[in-house]
Amino acid sequence: MRIYLAYISVILLWATTPLAIKWSVEGPGFLFGVTARMAIGLVCLLLMQALSKQRLTWHRKALKTYLAVSVQIYGSMLAIYWAAQFIPSGWVSVIFGLLPLMTAILAAIWLRERSLTLGNLLAYILGLGGLWIMFGSALQMGHDAVLGIVGVLVSTFLQGVSSVWIKRIDGKIPALSQVTGGLLLSLPLYLITWALFDGHWPTEISLVSLASIAYLGMIATTFGFVLYYYLLLYQSATKVALITLVSPIMALLLGHAVNHEPLTMKVATGTLLILGALLMHEFFDRLIGSKQAKHPE
Repeated sequence: MRIYLAYISVILLWATTPLAIKWSVEGPGFLFGVTARMAIGLVCLLLMQALSKQRLTWHRKALKTYLAVSVQIYGSMLAIYWAAQFIPSGWVSVIFGLLPLMTAILAAIWLRERSLTLGNLLAYILGLGGLWIMFGSALQMGHDAVLGIVGVLVSTFLQGVSSVWIKRIDGKIPALSQVTGGLLLSLPLYLITWALFDGHWPTEISLVSLASIAYLGMIATTFGFVLYYYLLLYQSATKVALITLVSPIMALLLGHAVNHEPLTMKVATGTLLILGALLMHEFFDRLIGSKQAKHPE
């Protein structure tokens, strides 16, 4: 039951996070927005550590796990915040929906998982078709939109690297400690990056941006990250990545309804192809396997 509740919670958080990211960078800038989020998140996580009386462990596997988590918290999140400046929030979620396909490829290479099946190969083709259509829509919006898509793809790849690396290390570190340790490594990098490339305290922050940063720091980071790594402890990296099967549709509709983001036929077609790829990736081989089991030659 806890696993199902964690899945539902992460789906809801991942559906609302792209729009909150979009709002949080409008005005103060993406570097301030993401750095402020991580600072708030770390304070909340340290409080949770203290209340739960958990202590961070610092053995070799723990340090490697924190480093793997920081690939997602620093690398992946920095890329997605940068990309969010250029494309609608719903697009971020749709393109990030390719995470299971990237994770499956990385797991096949790194964990020796069997993922290059007929169903998966067909899924990759569908996913690339959907991505191609999204690129076509981006070209109509201008050069910056293409950069935004590339940024989300980089973020997706780094997220996949992080999750597969954590599974490979198999440090059995509690989820709360994983995120706290990863943030302890990541926040100094964020502060250095902000100081080098921005370094200016925003003179004016709208209430929407401020509320978005607070939501992302206190809720999305504190609970979203912890629940995500909790699922990684008990589920395969590929199965956890399937959260992106549901959240893109919710994010697209939310962005269209609340932020008046365009929902064109091309965007809808690309989204359906990517979601179809995820469905095929998950269920095609199972269906073929069950039919062969029922009708053995």
